[in-house]
Amino acid sequence: MSTPPTEVLAFPNIKAIISDNGTAEVTVAGNSRLVPAGQTLQDLRDNALALVVAEARTLQRPVRVRIEDPEGHGELIVHPGGNVESVSYEPRPGRRRTAAPASTPAAAAAEVTDTTPGPTPALKAEAAQPTVERHPWPPLAGETALAEDVAPAAEAPQQAVATDAPVTRRSLKETSFLVSAPVLEPATQGWRGTLTRLGFRMDPSEEELSEREDIRTVSQHWPGPRTIAVVNRKGGANKTPTVVMLSAILARYSGAATVAWDNNESQGTLGWRTEKGAHDRSVLDLIDSSTKLLSPSTNAAEIAKFVHHQTADKFDVLRSDENEEGDHEVTAEEVDIAHQVLTRYYRLVIMDSGNTARAANWRRMIDHTNQLVVPVTAIEDRAEAARLTLQTLESRGGHDAELARNAVVIVSESTDAKRSMTGDALKRAKAEAQRIADGFEPFVRAVVRIPYDPALVNGPIRYEALQPATQRAWLAAAAAVAKGF
Repeated sequence: MSTPPTEVLAFPNIKAIISDNGTAEVTVAGNSRLVPAGQTLQDLRDNALALVVAEARTLQRPVRVRIEDPEGHGELIVHPGGNVESVSYEPRPGRRRTAAPASTPAAAAAEVTDTTPGPTPALKAEAAQPTVERHPWPPLAGETALAEDVAPAAEAPQQAVATDAPVTRRSLKETSFLVSAPVLEPATQGWRGTLTRLGFRMDPSEEELSEREDIRTVSQHWPGPRTIAVVNRKGGANKTPTVVMLSAILARYSGAATVAWDNNESQGTLGWRTEKGAHDRSVLDLIDSSTKLLSPSTNAAEIAKFVHHQTADKFDVLRSDENEEGDHEVTAEEVDIAHQVLTRYYRLVIMDSGNTARAANWRRMIDHTNQLVVPVTAIEDRAEAARLTLQTLESRGGHDAELARNAVVIVSESTDAKRSMTGDALKRAKAEAQRIADGFEPFVRAVVRIPYDPALVNGPIRYEALQPATQRAWLAAAAAVAKGF
C-alpha cells in the first residue's frame, strides 16, 4: 500500500527583496518583477507580497518566499488565498537606546537622535554615563509583581495569622474589578503589519514601538500654556521650517490649540511659507485690539480675525508686520501684551525669531520661553552662530542659562547645494551633519538630526509633502521638545 505523495512547495527560490533606496523586486525562478518606485516602505512590502500571492494563485498551490528588507529577513509560506501558514522572521539587530539616570534637566545627559540612516532615531548618552537598555513600551501584564507578592522573607513571621483568628472582611473600597494592565496592540508597520492584516497577529517591531512612544509624548496636554522659542543668530539656519514643522506635529497629535508667532524685529518670512487667511492682519493689529481680546466678554472665535489658519496642519499663524513702508519695531512691552493675548486663546505658542539677540523683542521673547530650540544646517557658519547664541544665553545666567542647558538642537542636512550632491559629496554632507551634532551634544539636553527634503527648501511648507523618513525625523524632534515641558 503506497502512501500519498507529500505536496512540494513550488518555487522555493522566490525572493521578495526591498532595498534602502526605495526599490523592491520579486524574483521567481530567476525572473525579476520590479515594484513601481516612489512609494513608502510599507507600500513596497504590500505590493511585493501581492506579487507573491498572485504567483501562488497562478500555480494553485502554496509557495515559499524569502523576504528581506531594511527591517529584517525570513521566510513565509503564502497560500493562493493570501493567508500565511507559517513564518520564520528575524528582525535586524536594533540600535541600543541609552539614557542617563533621571535627574534635573540641567544635570541630564544630552540625547542625540540620528534620524537620517533609517526609519527610527537612535539615542546615545554621554560616554561618562552608564548605558542601560531602554524599553520604550510599558511592561506587559504579569511582568510587574504586586508589592505584597514580593515582601521580604524576614517579614513572614509578622504576617503569620493564627488558624483560629477571626476572618476580617475587606472593605469594598479596597477592591476593584477594573484591570489597568496595558494592552500591546499588534503591529501596523513593516512585514509585521502586513502579516497582521493577513490575519497572522504579530507584535510591533522596536522601531514601531519607538514611534508610538514619540506619538504618545507629543500627544500630551500640559497644565498651563507652553512657549517654544526657535532661535539662531544666523539667517538661513532653518528657523522658519522648524517653527512650521513643530507647530504642525504638536497640533496634529495633541489636538491642542497651537499658534506659530513670527516675532521677527524686521519683516519675517513665516507668513510667506504658510497659508494666508482672508485678511492681512499681523501682530500689530492684534496688539492694537488687545484690550478687546482680553475682555471677559470676548469669545474665543474672535482671535480668527488676527491669525491665519493652516487648513491641513491645523495650527494658526500670527504674522509679523509686512508693511514695506512701516517703521514700527515691536517693543518688549508689546511682546508682553501679544503673549498675554495668545496664551489666553492657545495652549502652545511657538515663536519664530529674527537674527538680533540684542533686540528688545528677542530678549523679551526669551523671558516668556519654556523650551528653547536651536536649528542649524550642516554648514559651519550656521553651527557657529548657533553656538554663539547658546553661549550668549549661558553667560546671562538664571532663566536664560537654564534654557541654554535644556535646549534642543536640530541639525538639518545642508539645503544650499544639496540638489547637486551625489556619491562622495553626499557622504561628506552627512558626515558633517554628524560632526556638528556630536559637537553640540555635551552642552544641551538633546540633539536631533533631520535628513534633507526638497519640500522644505522653497515655497509653502506642508507636513504631508515631506518624505516618510523626514516626517519620522520631525516627529522625533517634536518628542524631544515636548519632553522639556
